[in-house]
Amino acid sequence: MQHEHRIRLKTLVMVLLMVVCANVGDLMLKRGMLQIGGVHVTLNGLWQALLATISNGTIWLGIFFLVGFTLSYMTAVSWADYSYVMPAGAFGYAVQTLLAVLILHEAVNAKRWVGVVLICVGVLLVGQTKPSTTTNVKTVMP
Repeated sequence: MQHEHRIRLKTLVMVLLMVVCANVGDLMLKRGMLQIGGVHVTLNGLWQALLATISNGTIWLGIFFLVGFTLSYMTAVSWADYSYVMPAGAFGYAVQTLLAVLILHEAVNAKRWVGVVLICVGVLLVGQTKPSTTTNVKTVMP
């Protein structure tokens, strides 16, 4: 029982870190792209966007946080089930929607909020299950 509690706690910490890193990273990418402006889907437009992206510190900060997401995700799935980590991490969609309203001043209609509530209910259901249902056996994908 103690082992299961420890796995649940460290998985929760990693999932929260995933949510924070993913949300901050996505928010920084959005801000960086707002600084750059619209991308024109032409050879020249894509080249200009690439150059502007490479020199934008906000985008690099976003990339840094998204690397943090990837590392925390890899860590979480190293001991917890994928079928637990990914749905639990979906809580980030609720956080993203809230940040979009509070920071980016986006308008979110009632249907989107209902969707966010449904996601949160799903996260609560997944959170009631064991993080790991398999033994710690290393498997190799074919």
